[in-house]
Order: sequence, then structure tokens, then C-alpha cells
Amino acid sequence: MVVEQLDNIIKNSKNILLISHINPDGDTLGSMCAMYSLIKDNFKKECDMVAVSDFPITYKFLPNSERVKHISHMDLSREYDLAISLDVADIERCSDARILFEKAKTKINIDHHQTNIGFGDVNIIENFASATAEVLFNICDALNWNISQESAIGLYVGILTDTGGFRFSNTSAKTLQISSKLILLGANPSEIYQKCYESNSKNMVLFQSYCVNKANFVNDDKIAYIVIYKKDFEKFHNDGEDFTEGLTEKLRAIKTTEIAFVVKELGVSLSKVSMRSRTKDIAQVCSEFGGGGHKLAAGAVIKMGADDAVRRILDVIKEKGLC
Repeated sequence: MVVEQLDNIIKNSKNILLISHINPDGDTLGSMCAMYSLIKDNFKKECDMVAVSDFPITYKFLPNSERVKHISHMDLSREYDLAISLDVADIERCSDARILFEKAKTKINIDHHQTNIGFGDVNIIENFASATAEVLFNICDALNWNISQESAIGLYVGILTDTGGFRFSNTSAKTLQISSKLILLGANPSEIYQKCYESNSKNMVLFQSYCVNKANFVNDDKIAYIVIYKKDFEKFHNDGEDFTEGLTEKLRAIKTTEIAFVVKELGVSLSKVSMRSRTKDIAQVCSEFGGGGHKLAAGAVIKMGADDAVRRILDVIKEKGLC
């Protein structure tokens, strides 16, 4: 069994690197911080953790988050014995940390995205799981790893955020059973929910209200989308928070919406799209741009300006007969 290899691989590795994906969310960060604690508690070893984007203020309460290094502070010439990617659907999502992953003697890929093709030496991908944190819990269960309160908090954050507070269709009976066990291990559901969802800054709330007010609706309101330009972020003095988190879900929550997406301008010829749907397979839309994810939640970086990206996305949706 692939999972059983982990014990020996970690035991035989002197230096270990944990990698989160670009534009990190609660699952990649919660899983990475949980993995740090799991290795420390079960193998008495320290790890390096790297983020290729700024660490969101929202998740700074995660145990050991202060140990996460930005990629700009890493020695890119270093060769680790072991590199573990967590919640990274595609090697490109490692961004500047890709060089460290590929140089490692052993590479492990732990994920839950259906579009993950398995880019590691060892691949543990459970696309039926609600989150990578759920995959990690299953690993702990299979290998009898001890889960401390620190680890439980990280795993709970990963599951909570990737299920949208247990609202999304990826929430299964097993997901809730695992979450219950994590609560018994010390994860406080009320406190964690407040920190993840009820600790937004005034600027973020005003920014999201501004964005929703300029939402676009087409195809008899079946498609809803927002375009966010750099000037929009500047207007609200972005202070490091991911102001766009949750915006796509707000559009999807509209009764008539079948496909919702947010396009964020990254540069003159570069944009990022986040897509959501209740019933349509929008992963096939994002795959047209080299992205991916899940059937009902996917994203991509598009080598076009924001307005051109919107036009092309709408064309692809029509070509695929999705809406």
C-alpha cells in the first residue's frame, strides 16, 4: 500500500520540506501546519514550511504558522531529502517552490483534486475526500499516527474551509465523522469558525460589497461574474488579506446562477479565474486554460488581460454546452 511507505520515507529523511500552493487557502495551510505537527510529534523531527504567496492574515491563528517561510527567504539551491506538497493540484501551483520540490531526493504529493495527474514519486490522491486535510486524517488513521491538538486544529481548518462550513456537496457522512473526532481531539468548532469566517476587516467587507454591486449577469442570469482590476484593490488599500475569498460563492448562492466566476487582473496580459457551480462540470472549462480542480469548484491562471479572459471564458462555457 502506498500510504505505508510514508513511515519509512519520513524516518529515513534527515531534512524535510512542506509546500503549500500559490494563493493559499485554509486547506493547503491547515494541512501543511498539521503535517508539521504530525511529523514533530510522531517522528521527533522538525520540517521547513514554505509559502509562495503572502500568508493570509485570516489563517495566522494556525499552530506553527509563524514557522512558515516565504519563498524569498529560502535557499533555492538546497536539496532536501524529502519534499511533501499538500493540496497542490498541479506542479505549476508550487510556483517558485517547484525547484525545491523537483530537486528533493523523494517527492510526495498529497491531494484530493480530481485533476491531479500524480507528479510525485509517491502520490496519495483521494478525489472522493472533501479536502486534503481529510486525506491526511485518513493517513493518520491508517498508520496509527498520534494527532495532537495542534494537528487537529490544522486538519479541522482544512476541512471546514474546503467544505464552505460543511455547506458544499463534498461534505459526506465520513467528513462529519472525521470532524467530530477532531473536535474530541481539541479543535474548537465555534472558535475556529469565528476566526475563519467572522474576523474580516472593514476594508474587506466594503471591498466585497463594492464587487458584488458591479457583478455581471448573462444568459438569462444563469451566468454571474465579477471582474476585479488592480485599481479596485488599490482603492480599498489591500493590506495583505485575500479580499476575493468567498466572492464566487456569493454569486453561486443566487437562485438563478448555474455558473459563477470571478476574474482577477494580475497583469496586463495575466488573469486568474475562480469558478463555482452547483451542477455544471466547470473543471473542463478551467482545463482549457491549463487549470483544474473539482467538478463544481475550479480555477486557472489565464495568459490574457482580464477583459479578454472574460470573453474567452464565456466562449468556452458556450462551446462546452454548459449554459
